[in-house]
This record gives sequence, structure tokens and C-alpha cells, in this order.
Amino acid sequence: MRIDFPPDSGYPGIALRQLERTDGPAWFDYLSIPDVVEHTSWNLHCAADLVPMFDALESSAPTSMRRMAIVDQARGDLVGTIGFHTVSDVNRSAEIAYDLAPAYWGRGIASAVCAAVTAWAFSHEGWVRVQATVLETNLRSDAVLKTCGYGYEGLLRAYRMVRGTPGNFRMYARVNEGTGASAN
Repeated sequence: MRIDFPPDSGYPGIALRQLERTDGPAWFDYLSIPDVVEHTSWNLHCAADLVPMFDALESSAPTSMRRMAIVDQARGDLVGTIGFHTVSDVNRSAEIAYDLAPAYWGRGIASAVCAAVTAWAFSHEGWVRVQATVLETNLRSDAVLKTCGYGYEGLLRAYRMVRGTPGNFRMYARVNEGTGASAN
């Protein structure tokens, strides 16, 4: 689903915009770096493996995924992506996912963008719950989610295949307390 009015990134010099097919080569370039995907379930072999994701982004269904480009404003380069999948219109919930090129790690960009996009999901999309699943070895993502106010909800054993092997994932979530939902 197209995002015509993405939120402010919450980080100086970084902007958010709709992810476009033309971003595919730059996205694949950093997703092909082993350190980037080591603690994720990404399993890409070539840039064409991203085509189904771009196809899904063009759907107008209310449950279609949404994904934004994270852009270095000075250079105009794609440096990451963030968005939602597993969108439930009925339950008013979705799962957040993000990635960032290694040259931008350790600066607080992922935390700022995650916080901004989560707040946008509550205010713009009207969602009650945003959740995240994190491979149990992905300590950086754990830290991002905790910084953004996501609470740990438990371990999902053998939840998702990780390059052919069942992986254990930690579940985190934030609830939109403005909807009357319990944060507990």
C-alpha cells in the first residue's frame, strides 16, 4: 500500500519516503552483506528476490504491507527501510520490520525512525497494536525496540525459518494506549 505522507524521521539529515522499485538495487546491495542479514530471516540470492515485496507494496488492500525508504538527505541515498507486514485490518495491528546499511549503524537512526513510524502507525493508521519479532541473536534490534517502548512478550520457538533452519524469535509489542487498550 502506498504511503503518500510518511512521518518525519525524528533524526536530523534522515528522511522517510515511500519505498520504490528503483530502490531495489541499493536495498539489495546492503542486504547482501552477511553482517546485515546474519541476525535476521532474510534469505536473498539476487535483487530479483525483492520483486514480490515490491509487488505487495503496490497492492491497495487494507491488509497489504507498507514500507518506507530511509534516506540520507545530504546524499539522497537509500540507507535503510522500515515498514509493516502481517497487517490485520480486523485486529488493527501489524508487525514492524526495519533494516539499515552498516555505515549508519550505532548512530541512533534505527531507534529514532522506529519510534517515529510507530507513533505514525497509531495516529495515521489507527492501529491498536504494533508488534515485532526478533531473532534471539539480534541484540541490536532488541535494544532498538526497548528504546522505543516495546515490551518483551515472550519467546516464539521455531517461529520462522532462517535460511533453512527453524529460528527462535523474541516477541515485542507496543499498544496504543490512546485507544483504551491495556498496556499490560
